Amino acid sequence: MLVHTEVYPKCGIFGFSHFRRESHLLSGKATWNLSGFPASGLSQNFRVPRSRYTKMSLQVIEKMENELAFKGNQDLPLSSSYEAAMEALSSLITRQKRGDRTPVGGKFGKLERMSVYLRILGLEEKIAGLKIIHVAGTKGKGSTCAFCEAILRECGFRTGLFTSPHLIDVRERFRLDGLDVSEDKFLLYFWDCWSQLKENVSEDLPMPPLFQFLTILAFKMFISEQVDVAIIEVGLGGKNDSTNVIREPVVCGITPLGMDHTETLGDTLGQIASHKAGIFKPQIPAFTVPQLSEAMNVLEETAGGLMVPLQVAVPLDIQRWGGETLSLSGDHQLVNAGLAVSLCKCWLQRAGNWEKLLKKKQDEEAAGSELPPAFVRGLSTARLSGRAQIVHDTPLMLSGSAETSENSGELTFYLDGAHSPESMEACAKWFSGAAKASKTLSSLSSPPSTSFNVHNNKSFCGNGCVNYGKDHVKSSNKMSKQILLFNCMDVRDPQILLPRLVNICGSSGTHFSKALFVPSMSTYNKVTSGTSVITSGIPTTRDLSWQYTLQRIWEKIIHGKDASLDKSSKTDSVDSLPPHKFLYEDVSHCSPADRNFTCSAVMPSLPLTIKWLRDCVKENPSLRLQVLVTGSLHLVGDVLKLLRR
Repeated sequence: MLVHTEVYPKCGIFGFSHFRRESHLLSGKATWNLSGFPASGLSQNFRVPRSRYTKMSLQVIEKMENELAFKGNQDLPLSSSYEAAMEALSSLITRQKRGDRTPVGGKFGKLERMSVYLRILGLEEKIAGLKIIHVAGTKGKGSTCAFCEAILRECGFRTGLFTSPHLIDVRERFRLDGLDVSEDKFLLYFWDCWSQLKENVSEDLPMPPLFQFLTILAFKMFISEQVDVAIIEVGLGGKNDSTNVIREPVVCGITPLGMDHTETLGDTLGQIASHKAGIFKPQIPAFTVPQLSEAMNVLEETAGGLMVPLQVAVPLDIQRWGGETLSLSGDHQLVNAGLAVSLCKCWLQRAGNWEKLLKKKQDEEAAGSELPPAFVRGLSTARLSGRAQIVHDTPLMLSGSAETSENSGELTFYLDGAHSPESMEACAKWFSGAAKASKTLSSLSSPPSTSFNVHNNKSFCGNGCVNYGKDHVKSSNKMSKQILLFNCMDVRDPQILLPRLVNICGSSGTHFSKALFVPSMSTYNKVTSGTSVITSGIPTTRDLSWQYTLQRIWEKIIHGKDASLDKSSKTDSVDSLPPHKFLYEDVSHCSPADRNFTCSAVMPSLPLTIKWLRDCVKENPSLRLQVLVTGSLHLVGDVLKLLRR
């Protein structure tokens, strides 16, 4: 093979020491050869096909260094280059917290500005070539999209999935063929988009805010990777969402609607439904789920005006598919799965693949209401972290040594990022059922065969699985305690969320022994990666006033009257952690008026809280702690990050 090679000097922002363009003289094709990575980075010969990265010219690479204001980044290892990308993303955050309405600036409106960015990158016309499923809704958007992706991947298609938010690492938002986009591929597309947009910044056109940039990046990835289907989850609302530059999706979906983001979408269900229906396109099929009449009326009216054939997808009938179980736990997932089935079937029909999937026309008639095997496989393997997810903290994690496993209790985390009244109701029902099921399993003479290891990334992303491992201790005599680990953003209403959680759990016979209120580690104005540094000590300046407010609400729920709490906003002593005996104190001894709290505690930091829980079960082999982590996806993501370490 004859190859003409051109070698260029350092491209430090990528972390490689030289950049070589190879022209294959016989075929006429060209590849970029990126060499000089350290052992921890990419391989020494990572080849990027030019056909896939038409914008990755030498000029683009040079601009990546010239335009970025990150000094001293020459010859960075890949991980450092990735951290530089996180810093760049963080600079796009225009609001200090949710609810702020800081204007972006420039002369363009949001969607008009989005179109300008896409034109700069040469993507505006290419989006029309993507076969898109566009999904909006209040709750269940991510689950529905995950089901759709898994189903169509099992049908043999190359899939792209864009969801939000991420829990641990921003790359979770972008999946190709069911896997988070790789770090090296993320960097290639990221810096390509960044450099081209940066060079076009003006007073009239600032850099896009964070979610707009990530949406642009998703389109760039899916177009470049030539996916067969792109499943796009709306970020917020629908009508004015950055994803709504999609002009001709194959099909649209609206998941269950409820009261959320009222500061932006309006304070009535009808106003919220109007925003969600904004993704409808003329004569493009759309599906929704059973909705309250106020919402359904708006959806139907909007659909009628656009001549959209709107259908209501029925919840999945579990009897239709032979005893298999949904990979995402909770009865509410039957609604999301039913919608996903309708969306995928419509997509296949409009793409001309439905009959091919069933092979013969008579197969469809013979199957009746049965789902195709590929649909069943997709529904039983779809994954979405942080939604009805169970993680059993293994003895090895608790003690650092498997030798002491039989001297430790059990610690299981039940994670669900519920943060609206409707999702909190679903979370409460799921947790009550899962906690009871765990007690039933633990009373059996032998542990279940299902394995789930927090060190195994593939398993770690699964939902509803518990690992008992070979060193599992028979636990029929263990003392079970249900613990709530809670935080929510201050734009939420904990006076609605917490009572709903307590009442629904209580009606099922599940009662929380203790409630722990803790600040999240992540901050609204910074994008971090899965390897970002975690501070394990007690912050000396952490404001805990919100956590004390949450505790006050909790104590009122439990005792029926306002609690007298110390409103001091800071904790600066290890003594702020309650003693281990706090877990065993009887609720009847609780006396908020005397500042003796046995029902709840404000914890100074999340890392110390996880360590405290582990220490409690480590010292008591007869203890089984079932910890529900909810109220915030940020909190759930932080806990997952700590457990994975």
